[in-house]
Amino acid sequence: MPVRFGLQIPSFTFPTRARDNVYDVARDLARGAEALGMDSVWLMDHLFQIPVVAPETDPILDCWIGLAALAADTQRIRLGTLVAAAGFRPPSVLAKMTATLDVISHGRLIVGIGAGWLKEEFEALGTPPFEERGAVTDEYMLAFRELWTKDSPRFDGRFVKFKDVIFAPKPVQNPLQFWIGGESGPALRRSARLGDAWYPIGTNPQFPMNTLSRYRAGIERLRKLTQDAGRKPESVALTYRVQRFGPQVPAKADNGERMIFSGGNAEIIEDVRTLRGLGVSALDFNFAAPDVDAAVAAMRQFHEQVLAKA
Repeated sequence: MPVRFGLQIPSFTFPTRARDNVYDVARDLARGAEALGMDSVWLMDHLFQIPVVAPETDPILDCWIGLAALAADTQRIRLGTLVAAAGFRPPSVLAKMTATLDVISHGRLIVGIGAGWLKEEFEALGTPPFEERGAVTDEYMLAFRELWTKDSPRFDGRFVKFKDVIFAPKPVQNPLQFWIGGESGPALRRSARLGDAWYPIGTNPQFPMNTLSRYRAGIERLRKLTQDAGRKPESVALTYRVQRFGPQVPAKADNGERMIFSGGNAEIIEDVRTLRGLGVSALDFNFAAPDVDAAVAAMRQFHEQVLAKA
């Protein structure tokens, strides 16, 4: 089965051209990815330039409005949230936003979702308590599915309650796919119970998935948890987010093993082939560059020299 490739539109080191509108840059990157035949484009979900996340001058588009605009400015490429923190918005509001975006895009939305990780951002938004974000995320996801799929949706949970409501339009996709972000034990359990795909990043220092042995161990744990949850182990797709690659990453991880996607083109091609052999169906890359033209050029070169040969 071929691997689908996606583009992470950078939010923290945003490439710009003099006097360009920030959205225009995102649009040009997305169109460049679509022209190359890439499968998906992703926008990050942060609302504030909190210094521990990004320098104060770095612009951050709202991912939902940004993706809605990209739905109009592209034709085929799928649109993903990288990843949306479920607790940032009221659950019924977020369910409506996702359904609307899937309708606008004619069924191109991928709901990348997670519990979130930055306490300061939760506090600034006035969300449910940061310490309860895992339970909030799980319950919200169940409520989303109820609203998206049932003609007479009802939900009576700890954080979400509704009944006697009509929710329309429904998403075009039935059901919308949840790609679960995160590498921790709770994220793996959430993927196993509720996810359509596991969507880890390799370079999380707390739970690194940056070597083949570590990623294989994560897959094995996910498969067991999925089976324990009463689902077929292969029902959760495998994906992988590549934030840095090639000379941008050290050759060795902290355990002495080779870092995935380190080295030259030949090594990266082999990594793509190895991950495909493990069952990985999608890989996303970040082409950080000083300006949008350089980013598109780097993406084209990488596609021709690496992805097309893998």
